[in-house]
Amino acid sequence: MIWSVIFLIVGFILLFRGSDAFVDAAASTAQRMHIPRLIIGTTLVAMGTSAPEAAISIAAAIRGADGISVGNIIGSNITNVFLILGLTALIGAPVIHKNTRQYELPFVGMITLLLCLVGLWFGAISRTSALLFLVLFLGFIGYTIIMARRGHSDGEEIKDISWGKTVIMIIGGLAAIVFGGELITNSATKIATYFGVSQRVIGLTLVAFGTSLPELVVSTTAAIKHEYDIAIGNIIGSNIFNILFVLGTAAMVRPIPFQTAFITDGAIALMAIAMLMIFTVQHSKLGRIGGIVFLCSYVAYLVYLIA
Repeated sequence: MIWSVIFLIVGFILLFRGSDAFVDAAASTAQRMHIPRLIIGTTLVAMGTSAPEAAISIAAAIRGADGISVGNIIGSNITNVFLILGLTALIGAPVIHKNTRQYELPFVGMITLLLCLVGLWFGAISRTSALLFLVLFLGFIGYTIIMARRGHSDGEEIKDISWGKTVIMIIGGLAAIVFGGELITNSATKIATYFGVSQRVIGLTLVAFGTSLPELVVSTTAAIKHEYDIAIGNIIGSNIFNILFVLGTAAMVRPIPFQTAFITDGAIALMAIAMLMIFTVQHSKLGRIGGIVFLCSYVAYLVYLIA
């Protein structure tokens, strides 16, 4: 048991260090190739902070740990909105732009509902459903490119890294992400078995919180620096990436059974997006009251899972 806990911690360390190196290298490469900075910020930041979710859910799907694979994604999306945006709102009142409220938030809600319907009707995420998710993800990338061409944002300055170091960071980062994901999946499964806790609950809580730490660091740091666009974009992009790319890729490797209990969790994830839209519909800001409500909702959700 003690070794499982140690391997779990080591896995998270490898995951975070690997994803950090990979994002820096990928962003530097994108800048050298003159890819628009908005695309770098919207896609690479979100994908980079979601690298832990991707590594764990895909590894879990391959090993048949379906509860962790799906639970990690749904739990991370709930954590992103209720916990991370809640904390961000306490630091400052992030502005939700009109475009985000009209298109991006409804899109997150739509794909969350789609995930629930697929699970409810078919009892699994099949390869056909996975293909649909990946097609929608490509559509989101296309939308991002269109927005970049309209010049809505210049993005953030990306640090320059030599080509040799870039290659090492990309290979080493990916290796750390994959190996760390394997360690976390195995350790979390053993811990769940030891305590008699379902993989679903472990995935929704421990694993989901751990893999959401990159989003937590990026969004809260951005809020402290008053870079609210980065904070909001990171969360929205991560939630889209988690469902469409991560679950889509995992289910293409191996169809994933969808437990009936996940319908409730998916409904809560959908409710979180609906609450974000409601709280920002009038003043376009998520104020401190909204932040408190979101944090209380997250605590209530944890109590529900434990109970």
